[in-house]
Amino acid sequence: MTSEVRQVQAVAELGVTLRGAADISALIGAAYALGGVLLRETDLSPEFLNLRTGLLGELFQKCVNHRLALAFVLPDFTAHGERFAELAYEHARHPAIRFVHTDAEAWAWLGEQVG
Repeated sequence: MTSEVRQVQAVAELGVTLRGAADISALIGAAYALGGVLLRETDLSPEFLNLRTGLLGELFQKCVNHRLALAFVLPDFTAHGERFAELAYEHARHPAIRFVHTDAEAWAWLGEQVG
């Protein structure tokens, strides 16, 4: 019996940019067969980084709903304000969404999630 291997890829490799709410569905569709994605700060428009828009929360919720692990690479958790840093620390043990400082941390965590 062979186990299914679920891949992980970076959002940029999927050819998706997240500029608005419609792009969230495009990401979910592009990542359909994957087990996880690596998201970098540069993959997001400033609207996603403004927590008042709700876009980042919507992205996180859809990833959770679709069982898609998401590693968000953000070198400085405080770069977008105190509330953003709190959000990052709240996700320190989240089973599906993780904020990390480097790509290496992201790949390692994603590998654990889909392995």
